[in-house]
Amino acid sequence: MKLENIKIVLVETTHPGNIGAAARAMKNMGLSQLVLVNPRCAVDHQAYARASGADDVLNDLVKHASLTDAVADCVLVVGTTARTRSLVWPALTPNSLAQKLAETESDQPVAVVFGREDSGLTNEELQHCHYSVTIPTNPDFSSLNVAAAIQVISYEIYNRLQDDSADEPPPRSRLESPADSEQLEGLFEHLQRLMIDIDFLDQDNPRQIMKRLRRLYQRAEPTVNEVNILRGILSSVQKLKHYPGGDESTTKDTKNTKKY
Repeated sequence: MKLENIKIVLVETTHPGNIGAAARAMKNMGLSQLVLVNPRCAVDHQAYARASGADDVLNDLVKHASLTDAVADCVLVVGTTARTRSLVWPALTPNSLAQKLAETESDQPVAVVFGREDSGLTNEELQHCHYSVTIPTNPDFSSLNVAAAIQVISYEIYNRLQDDSADEPPPRSRLESPADSEQLEGLFEHLQRLMIDIDFLDQDNPRQIMKRLRRLYQRAEPTVNEVNILRGILSSVQKLKHYPGGDESTTKDTKNTKKY
């Protein structure tokens, strides 16, 4: 993994000073890709003042209207969180996140996502992440400024990727390219449509079945070919479901099928 392929994504940041401080923290640790999702403030003189010389990071930052667009090309997306969630996401520490990035192919983009200053990431936004990461802090005073959180995680990444220890060989490249976030979203949408179509999923009361399936496939980190195979299977089931001359045995009455 190369440092220049790591995106630091800030969601709906409300203060320009935090954007500038984030840029400074990134440049300290060799990171350069700053991405803003629907920022609630301008990147103004306050941002440049707080950047303290990391002007190039601010000059080259990219803005997106949604988190989906911001991470569409990423093969690994990690969301930062300090809150306990009702559906636990696969979790990393800052150190194990750095290790995970070190094992990712060097030419593939990845993203570390930071939420709003006051409320972090929503549950829906976290669903776009393969993993969550939490910084261990004093439980009696656990709140971290966004830039401080970026500094901690960026340090772990920089330290791990700069480790030239001869005792640990470099990771071997994967034979196949991992699916990016956009390809996974296509799979999830396809799967949901099919489950509704075959009366497995109740569209009006889906409960947490799609969240659990997202977690399953994101944890598996499928390749492009594997996603294509899965979507091919889904398409074949759809054709069988709607085949006008289909055998009765393949178009069973689904009245007794349990819906989720």
